Amino acid sequence: MTWPIEEGVFELGDLEVERGGVIADARLSWQSHGTLNQARDNVIVYPCSYTATHEDLAWLIGPDQILDPERWFIVIPDMFSNGLSSGAADTPDFPGVVTMYDNVRAQHRLLTEHFGVERVAAAYGFSMGAGQAYHWAAAFPEAVDRAIVVCGSAKTSLHNKVFLSGLLRTLEAAPEYQGNGQFSAEPRAALRAFAHIYAGWGLSQDFYRAELFRTALGAPDLETFLRTGWEDMFGAYRAANIYAQALTWQEADISAEARYGGDLGVALEAIQARVLLLPSETDLYFRVADNAAELEHLAKGELRPIPSIWGHRAGSPQGIERETEFLRQAVTDWLDS
Repeated sequence: MTWPIEEGVFELGDLEVERGGVIADARLSWQSHGTLNQARDNVIVYPCSYTATHEDLAWLIGPDQILDPERWFIVIPDMFSNGLSSGAADTPDFPGVVTMYDNVRAQHRLLTEHFGVERVAAAYGFSMGAGQAYHWAAAFPEAVDRAIVVCGSAKTSLHNKVFLSGLLRTLEAAPEYQGNGQFSAEPRAALRAFAHIYAGWGLSQDFYRAELFRTALGAPDLETFLRTGWEDMFGAYRAANIYAQALTWQEADISAEARYGGDLGVALEAIQARVLLLPSETDLYFRVADNAAELEHLAKGELRPIPSIWGHRAGSPQGIERETEFLRQAVTDWLDS
């Protein structure tokens, strides 16, 4: 890589969270790409998706990629409980629920206090990162020029919550579960079951019908794909962390702030940013219809569904040429306009 890359940890102190409790000695890990210009107006904040770290997200950054570090100063803050920032697996008395608003307010402190940035050119995110981009636009409406929401939503839908409930109940059924999101040891059998549930949702029915796990991803059969593509991945995570992040996802709602009173329409109407909604046509979590309903309340928004049979994965299409090019062109157009 030929552009500047820096990493650091921002010390937040004891951080009170909105649902009650404190993250003791809270730490926010981060990575930046590019150079902050003199006007400090070329910043893109790029929050993490479920379980992802800044290293997982860096693939789409490059001069010919979706986010250009030669033009933009891109800051990737690591979400709480992703294994790098403070999390449920390694922080005593970690709060029962840490919301997207809690994450975004910590990220705002990182930008203002560490980088001296008061305004962002864009908040960009995929999946849970997209939810955080939406929260950025609602929490700081005068400080966000654009929000780019890739396979995400302003509020977790009821159907999405049913999926998350299945994951949480699977972890809670493990003999290692101690309550309050904590485990006596890593629940290996439950994590395998968790992985198989996730595999049925993260990719579409069309993906499996076309057997893209074999023809595009090179797995010899479905059993191998589920083991190497899903069991191995989730087996590497701390159960307390993925439990905590699932709760963050479940409780996502930009209207949960007191000033919006739980009225999603009011919260969406308060957003001043230009919002680009990029759902996948076959996503099972974040449906095109959900974004279409949100669009009705946005003062400046556009809906561009990603044509794909890759389901949710279409929004993070590393190694998938057609979907990557669609995303690159759509994002570049939005950032240029």
